[in-house]
Amino acid sequence: MKITQQRDSNTGFALTTSDIDTFVLKVQTETKAQPVSAFREQLKSILPGMQITEANKLPRILPAAEFRKVNNQKQLKAYNGIVELTVGPLSGKAEIALVKRLAWEQPQTRLVFVGSSGRTVKIWTTFTRPDNTLPTSHEAAETFHAHAYRLAVKCYQPQIPFDILLKEPTLEQYSRLSFDPELLYRPDSIQFYLAQPVAMPDEQSHREVMQTEKIPLERAVPGYETEEACIMLFEAAVQKTYIDLTEAENNGADPVGQDLQPIVTCLAENCFRSGIPEEEAVKRTIFHYYTRMKGEVIRRIVRAVYQECKGFGKQCSMSKEQQLALQMDEFMKRRYDFRYNTQVGEVEYRERHSFRFRFLPIDKRVLNSIALDAQHEGIPLWDRDVNRYIYSNRVPVFNPLTDYLYNLSRWDGQDRIGLLAQTVPCSNPHWPALFHRWFLNMVAHWRGNADKRFANNVSPLLVGAQGTRKSTFCRNLVPPELRNYYTDSIDFSRKRDAELYLNRFALINIDEFDQISPTQQGFLKHILQKPVVNVRKPYANAVLEMQRYASFIATSNQMDLLTDPSGSRRFICIEVTDVINTGPIDYNQLYAQAMHEIDNGERYWFDQLEEQIMTEYNRAFEQVLPEEQLFDSYFRVAENEDEGEWLSPAEILSRLKKRCGIPLSSSKVHVFGRMLRKHEIPSKRSRFGIMYHVVERAGKL
Repeated sequence: MKITQQRDSNTGFALTTSDIDTFVLKVQTETKAQPVSAFREQLKSILPGMQITEANKLPRILPAAEFRKVNNQKQLKAYNGIVELTVGPLSGKAEIALVKRLAWEQPQTRLVFVGSSGRTVKIWTTFTRPDNTLPTSHEAAETFHAHAYRLAVKCYQPQIPFDILLKEPTLEQYSRLSFDPELLYRPDSIQFYLAQPVAMPDEQSHREVMQTEKIPLERAVPGYETEEACIMLFEAAVQKTYIDLTEAENNGADPVGQDLQPIVTCLAENCFRSGIPEEEAVKRTIFHYYTRMKGEVIRRIVRAVYQECKGFGKQCSMSKEQQLALQMDEFMKRRYDFRYNTQVGEVEYRERHSFRFRFLPIDKRVLNSIALDAQHEGIPLWDRDVNRYIYSNRVPVFNPLTDYLYNLSRWDGQDRIGLLAQTVPCSNPHWPALFHRWFLNMVAHWRGNADKRFANNVSPLLVGAQGTRKSTFCRNLVPPELRNYYTDSIDFSRKRDAELYLNRFALINIDEFDQISPTQQGFLKHILQKPVVNVRKPYANAVLEMQRYASFIATSNQMDLLTDPSGSRRFICIEVTDVINTGPIDYNQLYAQAMHEIDNGERYWFDQLEEQIMTEYNRAFEQVLPEEQLFDSYFRVAENEDEGEWLSPAEILSRLKKRCGIPLSSSKVHVFGRMLRKHEIPSKRSRFGIMYHVVERAGKL
């Protein structure tokens, strides 16, 4: 049974394997450089969001399996059945010692030690199938490991008084190398037995155990620290005091005037009913009226009121609406994580303290479930209240594309974009360079800061026989984390939906490009070069300008694809001559390279020379119209001014109809004229239109 250690560097990563005994010795004895101690020391002064440099010096420990490096990718060699649980964060040595002792009392515990941060405890336990075997394939091991992790959490959590930090159970889940001379190791621990599951487990959440709050402040202002709760309750009490005194005056009571005693007395009563401790009420009242009344007088008034009144904390000074808003805010933040996904324009959620690791879209069923869960806790929430909270600024904004791109590691300097292009076998020598430029343009659009003058109006077009993995290559361009924003289904006849796709998706694959009708070619040209999306969303009144994120790629089995007689500079057409290598892709470094190059000023749009190259190599993929074939047979370009004649496209088309006897539609005169211009036939403008200098052949060529 071996585990894997991974060290990262600017040039890639290195993998080494070792048995558990060797790993235990590494954890018990820190090296002379003391990287773990330095990491823990840096943690003491680090601010949230800051990068911890010392963490990169600690290798990653992958306990679940033995991996090997193949084509610069991790490949599963053997699954070992180890499940790692993380308990924490813990407050100090006493809690760490307690967790280690409780975990060690379980006979299934193989190893327990302090995590690299010094604030968590790692628990290793092992699983096997009833016949003492383990799955060998990656898919079977992933399924087995996911079920094993859930079973381990269910078994250990009731024994430990602190939360187990839930992580998505993948084979590549890792923690940093730690240092704990007092770790506990049991080589002959009892194994858990688990039959091989047939599918990944459902993401069922476990119910939280609700504990009754005993502190009035926590009950009145849930989710806030004591200091913040006191401030909110005191300010509400001040506001209620002046409201009460004003109502009393309106009902005939004597005006208070400049006498502070009735004000302080009423304020003390409201503080008492709100559950504010006496000393807190005294301190804040003195601060509030420090220039108008002596502190000792205030203290005596508050003391008298607190001794006389009954029902401490029974009547909060806040309005019912304020209390409900605070309770709802605390409930939502405690039970759920929400985010507004700007890519799809919807709010997504996941339950906290559950086995739900992925965000899911919110529908009516979810809204009703949240309202019922709140009512189960005694919070009078209705579905309209939940709906109002979710579709407000209380929910943070999230863009999956920028979130992915701006959380990549540093590029190691290897040209992975070029290597990816070379996995497509073709005879076009310019393909790697053109694909590189297109890929940078795609990433620039994902970043959201691409120049609107340079919309990604170029689309690679992969042409080849069936079974060459063209569509698989297109889908694999998008990282697994962003596959929800890839589509190979777009209907150009539904123009409004097609334009919305420019904002909704990151990459659109026009599968079977030859199926696009000639009447849709004009709209396709329009949508390829559209830099922004101006459209009215469903049920909306205003026309919005939305960011364009989508780039296009296309596939086909036919060679004669391009029908635009004016040219085809918007496609990078290549003939796939063999099966595409769709092996593993290091997405992290692939996109890190693109980000690095864009940040350093690399051009991501196509210049005129590159467009000329595309146009030249695309001629082999253009459809040759019957009129074009007949023109080459019966006409040629005039070589000098003295020969030939100047004819309009209609006249040339009329002569072709007479000579060949084939009915040619006169409605295609404008298309025929574009074809003549594309072939750069000498032309001039006259009062009859554009005339072309041609020579009619005496006989058929």
